[in-house]
Amino acid sequence: MLRNHENAFTGLEAAIVLIAFVVVAAVFSYVVLGAGFFTTQKAQETIYKGVEQSTTNILMKGAVYGVAPAPNAAITEINMTLAVAPGAPSIDLTRMKIIYSNATVQPITLIYTSGAPVAGSTFYAQQPSISGDDQVTIWIKLPLPSSSPVQGPAPPNTEMNFELRPAGGGAPIPIQKQVPPYTTTVNILR
Repeated sequence: MLRNHENAFTGLEAAIVLIAFVVVAAVFSYVVLGAGFFTTQKAQETIYKGVEQSTTNILMKGAVYGVAPAPNAAITEINMTLAVAPGAPSIDLTRMKIIYSNATVQPITLIYTSGAPVAGSTFYAQQPSISGDDQVTIWIKLPLPSSSPVQGPAPPNTEMNFELRPAGGGAPIPIQKQVPPYTTTVNILR
């Protein structure tokens, strides 16, 4: 008489089911870990991009100078030296905008020009970009005030406002300067 012993098959079936559970759990954990790593990487990129855009990449080096055509005349040109912050990417000056205003001039957007600046609409730089340890001087021809062109762009005691807006991220830099009560041909603005 033949006896049917199924004890061995039950152990083998249990082993197969256990292996299947382990394989399914391994695949599931691989998918979950992969999604977690991907999410962490995207969050890190977002944080770095936010820090890059919120920090100022442009630094002003030295004084801001105002140039007048004669002593005790209005300031007609501004010179300032710019650099990039350590570790910051290079800045394309051709895409940077400068917003200028004072008590008699409404905010005007000045754009980069490759030649001598034109009063009221452009600024000029020695080179079109700043990177690394470079320092670049920019020249701004001040616009004539809308209320009284006879006074000149920035007469003595005028408070001037500039805002440097780099393209592609980075916080704008507000600069506020005062024309001295008595001007010479070259003045350090405070």
